[in-house]
Amino acid sequence: MPYGTAVRRRKLGAELRALRGRAGLTSGEAARLVGWHQSKVSRIETGRSWVKASDVTLLLDAYGVRDPSLRDLLVALAGPGGGDERPHWWQAYRELLPPEYRDFIRLESQADRMRTLETTVVPGLLQTPDYARAVTRAALGGLPDAQIDALVEVRLARQEVLRRDSPLRVSAVLDEAVLRRTVGGPGVMRHQLYRLVEAARMPHVRLQVLPFTAGEHIGVTGPFVIFSFSNISDLDVVVLDHLTSSLYLEAKEDLKAYADAFNSLQRLALSPEDSLEFIAGTCDGA
Repeated sequence: MPYGTAVRRRKLGAELRALRGRAGLTSGEAARLVGWHQSKVSRIETGRSWVKASDVTLLLDAYGVRDPSLRDLLVALAGPGGGDERPHWWQAYRELLPPEYRDFIRLESQADRMRTLETTVVPGLLQTPDYARAVTRAALGGLPDAQIDALVEVRLARQEVLRRDSPLRVSAVLDEAVLRRTVGGPGVMRHQLYRLVEAARMPHVRLQVLPFTAGEHIGVTGPFVIFSFSNISDLDVVVLDHLTSSLYLEAKEDLKAYADAFNSLQRLALSPEDSLEFIAGTCDGA
């Protein structure tokens, strides 16, 4: 993931500049509070220089920012490494998870809304333990069983965002292939389909099935996720997963293209009510 992209630098810098202004500090005063030269603060705020997560924490302390969700989000913008050491559950898996995955989890935990297209497997936030284990083993079959089990634990722990007081709002479009592909055997797949039925009935989860009869569509280019954040309106991020890495898109033109694509797919897909009936019918045939 390109943590040093100009787009992300500018977004983070602009937010830090706004917070400094609200704290009533000049850039020189802020620099003296954290022991820097004024030019470093200026370069960070204008996006000309990248900033470490630990430096973001110093600035937030100087500006009196105490909101934990906002702190977490801004530290996440700086990418992995250092930063606010407030304990998070994924820190227990630090040796197992690559920095990019930890950053993804942090962003997911701070997001207000997630829009996702899935073309091959059930979204991770809606997977059962056995389904998650089968998918993880297929993707990373060379790992020891203990590491596979730990990765499954991580995937299940991520699902807490659906159960918190202000749950993540999820809009998911699932290609029919997701429902038809037998993962882990018939029994595992049957329970997974039942889990989707339960999820579709949650008020903050909107599931739509894109049936084979919809024909060709823009989603054939592959799955994607769009994260949105209530703290900062200009922070939507598109995530494209590859076999060995993830690509994050943050430019306005990319965000618009993927948002338009998702809206198009929602119009092609079955309604949430018809999708629930479709999934339930698939359960009966599984």
